[in-house]
Amino acid sequence: MQFRHVFVCVQQRPPGHPMGSCSDRGSRDVLQRLMEKVQFDPELFMSTMVTPTGCLNACGAGPIVVVYPEGVWYGNVRPEDVDEIVEKHLKGNEPVERLVLSKGKPPGMF
Repeated sequence: MQFRHVFVCVQQRPPGHPMGSCSDRGSRDVLQRLMEKVQFDPELFMSTMVTPTGCLNACGAGPIVVVYPEGVWYGNVRPEDVDEIVEKHLKGNEPVERLVLSKGKPPGMF
């Protein structure tokens, strides 16, 4: 199984900030669910690292999850999407297309 590093934005901006924040949109719940899935799956435990991170500059599409080394950027991820990301992408090597914002580079980059 390929080693993967998964980043979850948990940025918390001040209330009323025009960009909003992934944390306000539930990213901490996404992070918790993802960490639980990886921690308790023997197949993923030694091959996947999950890291909370600050702003990834795609605030409007948050919560943001990025999977490396592929560089797949997921947007609008909800806790209930985590199982599909784990099964299809982390285990099956197939991105969850309905959540993909970008592949190989941050969204909006040339």
